Amino acid sequence: MRYEVLLWDLDGTLTDPKEGITRSVQYALNQLDYPSPEADNLVWVIGPPLKESFKTLLQTTDEALLNQAVGFYRERFQEKGLYENIVYPGISELLLQLKEEGCKHLLATSKPRVFAKKILQHFSLDKYFDVIMGSELNGQFVEKEALIEEVLKKAPISSRSRTVMIGDRKYDVHGARANHIDVISVGYGYGTIEELQAVHPDFIVPSVQELGRLLFQQDIL
Repeated sequence: MRYEVLLWDLDGTLTDPKEGITRSVQYALNQLDYPSPEADNLVWVIGPPLKESFKTLLQTTDEALLNQAVGFYRERFQEKGLYENIVYPGISELLLQLKEEGCKHLLATSKPRVFAKKILQHFSLDKYFDVIMGSELNGQFVEKEALIEEVLKKAPISSRSRTVMIGDRKYDVHGARANHIDVISVGYGYGTIEELQAVHPDFIVPSVQELGRLLFQQDIL
């Protein structure tokens, strides 16, 4: 195996959350009487911290308004948006195969941990993970650098050279670099190839199949 400890992003890496996230953003904007873009024009919000996305959408830095927007988003997301989600084909099988080979899976998502845990449980993915870590509802650990540092504290490892972060956005690369571990960017998520190439991950793979080939140290295309 190329790596022994695998830190996984959730949105855009394990699951495709487009419907749930975009509909919940639209709901929040509608509640605030702000214009609501079409779903295809909101995919850029998948990955970055939610409050940062609302700063752009609302064109404001007003903390009270931003907190209100996040509150409306969570109101819908925790009831419906969590489950408007699709596990990428092949992910469940890959997690199982890697675990059977002795790999340790750790979740490192900026999504609130309480939501991430429910999503993994809903799709029967939680059984593969030794650690399920996300941000807190108060904003703690929303930045990937601090999040990955905390995940690594919860699961002490023998060698960071055998540890890798797997994600679809530049934030995953920055977080991995800050914690001195390798990073694999997946091209099937929500980071554009231009975004990923600009931050120089160790590997970029276009599909779940190619991710598996890389992790099992097989020749990749």
